[in-house]
Amino acid sequence: MIGRLNHVAIAVKDIAAASAVYRDVLGARVSDPEPQPDHGVTTVFIELPNTKIELLEPLGENSPITAYLNRHPDGGIHHVCYEVDDIDTAVEKLQASHARILGAPKIGAHGKPVIFLHPKDFNGTLVELEQA
Repeated sequence: MIGRLNHVAIAVKDIAAASAVYRDVLGARVSDPEPQPDHGVTTVFIELPNTKIELLEPLGENSPITAYLNRHPDGGIHHVCYEVDDIDTAVEKLQASHARILGAPKIGAHGKPVIFLHPKDFNGTLVELEQA
């Protein structure tokens, strides 16, 4: 069902400072910050030859990233994102296997439908699926 690794997301308190590390220290190509109000985050993507790194900074008081950063004040890996051919088919298969889906599909940072899967069903890792 899953395809290629789309990105690894890292929660950060200061997206400008984190972006500078990737750009200035590691020499990576870094996108401009983009607010994602439906997800409560601001995102930056670091382009790599084989995938991307997504930096996530809280956007607003109710951001889901705020709770993560309260538990992990230095930030850290928040989730991994895999591509799927069809999000609706993926949802059906996941429901049939009793995997917990966190909410309904939403449009993600790339303008494509995404869903999140409960970390307790995936070895402690929050998983995002994005329609390819």
